[in-house]
Amino acid sequence: MDELKFRRQAYENPNNQDADFLRQVDAKPENPAFVNELKNLDAKLCNALKIGVPEDLADKLILRQQLQQHYKQRRRTGFLVAMAASIAFTVGISFSLFRLGPVDLAEHALAHVYHEDIALHLDQNVDFKQVNARLASLKNFGNAKFTQQPGKVYFTSYCDFQGVKSLHLVLQGEQGKVTLFIVPQEKRMVLDQTFADSQYQGIGFETADAFILLVGEDKSDLNYVKNEIKNIFI
Repeated sequence: MDELKFRRQAYENPNNQDADFLRQVDAKPENPAFVNELKNLDAKLCNALKIGVPEDLADKLILRQQLQQHYKQRRRTGFLVAMAASIAFTVGISFSLFRLGPVDLAEHALAHVYHEDIALHLDQNVDFKQVNARLASLKNFGNAKFTQQPGKVYFTSYCDFQGVKSLHLVLQGEQGKVTLFIVPQEKRMVLDQTFADSQYQGIGFETADAFILLVGEDKSDLNYVKNEIKNIFI
């Protein structure tokens, strides 16, 4: 099993007991710590289901979104997706109507950064050809691609923006790291050009086929990466 396949299986199910997977865990000294960290994250998210639904509506919606994405990527079972839907039901929102409603891309981007915090601490040393291969698998996305390496790429993975398969990257900015989301366009999506919370800042813009969202701690890093990819993402 190569390193890329091993890491993909670890993200999907860190408790995998397949013999090839277990051999790869022992193949490198850093692999057991990596898998244990994912197991701990998995356990924390499962324990979150046991906590009562918060009274604040906004917090309930963010929790529902984070749990929904986690179970699609890690478990991929209808039962756990239904559990996420039941949380929305308790606050008086229909799950099906919620999925068909407007999608606030800024809110989703910030939630993904917090949910996948481990992505900011990995170094997969990703080549832009790997990124283009993932882009080619996105539905209704056209032929958009990178024409050359967009600087240092630490991490790449698929993510879910309210039912839309998208791409999650971590790039090197001018000083710190920047999270980049490439989301195929849909009419129900709402994009803010700038957004922020207490920790992160974000900017968003459109290309012919996608919504691009950048999230980081420093505005100069966001502008640096934006200028970098605008010249090579076509």
